[in-house]
Amino acid sequence: MDNSVGIVSAQRAHFDTPLTLKSGAVLPHYDLVYETYGALNAAKSNAILICHALSGHHHVAGVYADEPKNVGWWDNMIGPGKPIDTNQFFVIGLNNLGGCHGSTGPSSLDPETGQPYGSAFPVVTVEDWVEAQARLADRLGIGQFAAIVGGSLGGMQALQWSLSYPARMRHVLVIAAAPKLTAQNIAFNDVARNAILTDPDFHGGDYYQHHTVPKRGLRLARMLGHITYLSDDVMANKFGRELRHGKVNYGYEVEFQIESYLRYQGDKFAGYFDANTYLLMTKALDYFDPAHDYEHELNRALARAQAEFLVVSFSTDWRFSPERSREIVNALLHNKRRVSYAEITSAHGHDSFLMEDEQYIAVMRAYLGRIAQECAA
Repeated sequence: MDNSVGIVSAQRAHFDTPLTLKSGAVLPHYDLVYETYGALNAAKSNAILICHALSGHHHVAGVYADEPKNVGWWDNMIGPGKPIDTNQFFVIGLNNLGGCHGSTGPSSLDPETGQPYGSAFPVVTVEDWVEAQARLADRLGIGQFAAIVGGSLGGMQALQWSLSYPARMRHVLVIAAAPKLTAQNIAFNDVARNAILTDPDFHGGDYYQHHTVPKRGLRLARMLGHITYLSDDVMANKFGRELRHGKVNYGYEVEFQIESYLRYQGDKFAGYFDANTYLLMTKALDYFDPAHDYEHELNRALARAQAEFLVVSFSTDWRFSPERSREIVNALLHNKRRVSYAEITSAHGHDSFLMEDEQYIAVMRAYLGRIAQECAA
């Protein structure tokens, strides 16, 4: 699966129509950065929207001319001849509001003040992201998507699309997601946020003006998160109890290879991701709960959905376990929706949705192949 969409470039859409957020706050204007791959057909019926996860962004496939090593985060899934085949589909990836990869977020300059928004940037929710994505679809002339696809937090967005705009997509692919976070998941997010909030360089979210970066907090947050994305089997097989220097030194420096790996991942993440964005993304995860306004009955919440669904889970994903995906499936079946469900045996934990597992790729290829046939009919 080495076929690539090749060299790509990001685009920017500016919106002057105010966006009222679920919190009641209003963004008077904002930008969304996005990329597209493939061509929109004459009927405009072959568009697929990719919704990104917590640390994702608009660069989903291909490479940049000046950064040939910067490969899109889902390049193994999207491209000519790949499951999301750009010979068949017009694919859109975007950076959500509150992001730190070009779309308006905390690190963006507030045109009213000329300073970064920082702590003044409002909390955003999955529902807010879907509204902004719908406005981008309007701008691109897409009335109905062939499919909306997302993994993890992206899967929650795909599910919300089916509720906010039930007639604007024919298929929804919800991968490694859940209808809401468990208390344990909220707890993980809170610990990660506290690592950032208590970093002396955080300055209440206005660290830009202080010319500092709360790297220690962001590093710890990523290390904690990364542990939850991997399965115990992967960590055992990849690192075990292997010592970095071949012997025990009886101290607090890095001794085990797993420690070295986590610190490397934390340092790398803290070098490019914005701490305020991390806080916003984890809060959006916490708040997502479509059943909340329906007396916590998911069956009632999903009654609005009209699309066909593919729901995919992974056996070793303990962050969003298969039973959480089955909750979505059962609620959709209760409402007599057409649902396909695949529970993939995989050793990679939550990160499985990013991998090239043979069974997973085959499921995606088969389902998306059927959608491609519908578009060509």
